[in-house]
Amino acid sequence: MPIAHVHLIEGRSEAQKAAVIAKVTAALAEAAEVSPDAVRVLIHDVPKVNWGIGGHSAKSLGR
Repeated sequence: MPIAHVHLIEGRSEAQKAAVIAKVTAALAEAAEVSPDAVRVLIHDVPKVNWGIGGHSAKSLGR
């Protein structure tokens, strides 16, 4: 059973997350030659203050 972990900066809508899940599932099922029902996708929402970019938090950079 393939499992994909996707880390995103917080703030995406449920619709955007659903699209990520659908597209990652389709791509992984095709590449691993398994049924989409066998694929698991876990989305990890990371707070902007915990996401570093170039030595600064995404929050401090206004992202």
